[in-house]
Amino acid sequence: MSILECKGLSKRFGAVTALDGISFTIEPGRIVGLLGPNGSGKTTLIKLANGLLVPTAGELWINGRAPGKESHAMVSYLPERTSLPLWMTVKQLQDFYEDFYADFQRERSEEMLDRLEISAKQRMKHMSKGTREKVQLILAMSRQAKLYLLDEPIGGVDPAARDYILDTIIRNYNPEASVIISTHLIADVEKVLDEVLFIDRGQILLQSSVDAIREEKGMSVDALFREVYKC
Repeated sequence: MSILECKGLSKRFGAVTALDGISFTIEPGRIVGLLGPNGSGKTTLIKLANGLLVPTAGELWINGRAPGKESHAMVSYLPERTSLPLWMTVKQLQDFYEDFYADFQRERSEEMLDRLEISAKQRMKHMSKGTREKVQLILAMSRQAKLYLLDEPIGGVDPAARDYILDTIIRNYNPEASVIISTHLIADVEKVLDEVLFIDRGQILLQSSVDAIREEKGMSVDALFREVYKC
């Protein structure tokens, strides 16, 4: 069974079409790059998959279920902007996740916090923007979810921490699950991707494995992206 399936999926905001009848499937055990310029529909697609938006037309299924209470329990979502309460400490956030999500693995979160030298006693409001984003990613990846939706997970993180964060994504997701990484930092994430979805103006331009791009087109994903989206 596919982890994520979309059939004729559309989303309009008034006169603006964010997604225009897209169809694709993502199988278990895949790390997928959702790649496209700003305004291409990446965040809209991720919010639809997380049940934060309702489609204008078409269907979307998470492990065979329509977005709702059951699918929400299977999805771990990392928004583009930090959404955690700034007054809370890291420990309070861990307590909250442990109470709210049955699949939250506290030991995993503590190990990652230690590796990045983030104190569980520290309050979010006293952290830098980059550290807040690391905490949010750690909490998202500490769940044993079926689908991880990561919207710009390394966008505000210093280059020195990117390799560790990408390694964290690889090591800490269920091999029967899938990860969707929306990003514009393609060169940084390409090494962890199994396949890519190129999206532009609400339409899927390409779905391909990374190996096929390298073998058939003789170029990296980053190089192909620059060619497809050149001005």
